[in-house]
Amino acid sequence: MMLEARDTKFKILVVDDEPKNVKIIEGFLIPEGYEIISASDGKEAIKIVEEKRPDLILLDIMMPEMNGFETARILKSRKDTMLIPVVMITALKEVEDRVKALEAGADDFLTKPIDKTELRARIRSLIKVKLYNDYMKRYREILEEEVQRRTLQLRQALKEVKEASLETIFRLSQAAEYKDEETGAHILRMSRYTKLLAEKIGFNKSESEELLYAAPLHDVGKIGIPDSILLKPGKLNKREWEIMKTHTSIGAKILRGSRSGYIKLAEVIAKTHHERWDGNGYPIGLKGEKIPIVGRISAIADVFDALISKRPYKEPFSVETAFEIIRKGRGSQFDPEITDLFLKLRDKIVEIKETYEKGGNLHLWKY
Repeated sequence: MMLEARDTKFKILVVDDEPKNVKIIEGFLIPEGYEIISASDGKEAIKIVEEKRPDLILLDIMMPEMNGFETARILKSRKDTMLIPVVMITALKEVEDRVKALEAGADDFLTKPIDKTELRARIRSLIKVKLYNDYMKRYREILEEEVQRRTLQLRQALKEVKEASLETIFRLSQAAEYKDEETGAHILRMSRYTKLLAEKIGFNKSESEELLYAAPLHDVGKIGIPDSILLKPGKLNKREWEIMKTHTSIGAKILRGSRSGYIKLAEVIAKTHHERWDGNGYPIGLKGEKIPIVGRISAIADVFDALISKRPYKEPFSVETAFEIIRKGRGSQFDPEITDLFLKLRDKIVEIKETYEKGGNLHLWKY
C-alpha cells in the first residue's frame, strides 16, 4: 500500500553497522514505495543527512565511531535537521536506555528483532508527522515572507507620506520667504544651523532631524504682514514695528492644532524665536530658560543668517561683523551657553553658509 502521492518517494535513512540488518529493512520497506539510503555509522549518517535530507531516520544505537545516542543528539540540535523523525532501533530493553534515547531526541523506538508490521506502522505515522511539520514550517516561511513584503510596502508608503509632508513644509516655508531676493536660501542655512546646534547640545538623531524640518517655518507668519511693511526699504515706525512683531503669533496660529510632530515643533519655534534671554523679546516676553530650548536655538540661527543676508532695509553684514554681534548679544539677547557653542562652531557655521549661499531647491533641503 503506497503512502500519499507525491512527485518523489519518501527517503528513509537506515543507520546500522550490520549490512544484514539494512537488507532486512530494505526488504520490508522498498515494496511499500520507500527509497532506502544507508550509512554504517553516525559520522557517515550526519554527512548523508546534510546532503540528501531524508524524511525519516532509522538509527541503530550500538555502533562504532559514533553511537546512536550521540548521532541523534547532534541531528536534533541543528535547526535544519531537528524536525526529521528519528526512530531508535536497539536490542537494549532497559528503561534507562530508553530514557537516554529520549533525552538524545529520539521520536520513537523499535526493538530488535524488528516486526515488519510494527515497522511499517511506526514509519507511516512518523512520516505523517514529518509532512505536517514540513507544511507548518513552509507556512511560517510564507507568513514571514508576506510580513516582510508588507513591512517593506508600509515603510515605502510611510517614506512617501513623509517626503510629501516635508515637501509641503518646504514649499510653505518658501512662500513665507518668497518676496525676499534670496528665496529659500535663508531657510536652507538657518535650518542647518539649528540642526548643528541641536546635535552638539545633545539632541538625538530623530530630534535633530525634526528640528531641521520644523525650523524653516519660523517666519511663516510673515504671510500675514502687509507688503508695505515687509518690503519697506527704511526703518519701520512704531506702529509698523508692532504689526511686524505679530508675525510670530500669526505663524503660531497658522500652525496650531496639527497632529504632526514637525508642525507642533514648528509652532513653538514660530512663536518663540524672537524671545530674548533678558525677557525683552516678543510676543510674550519670556525670560531665560522659560524660553523653549528650540526657540533659543532657532533665535541665534535666525539672527545670524539675517545679519549676513540682504534685506530691503539693509545690505548684508560681513561674517566677521555678524559673529561679533552674536557675541555681544550673549546673556542679553541669546542664551549664554548656546552663544558660546555657536561661536565655537564658527568653522562649521561658515561652511554651511558657503554651501547654501544661494538657491532653495528641494533636493538641497533634504538630508
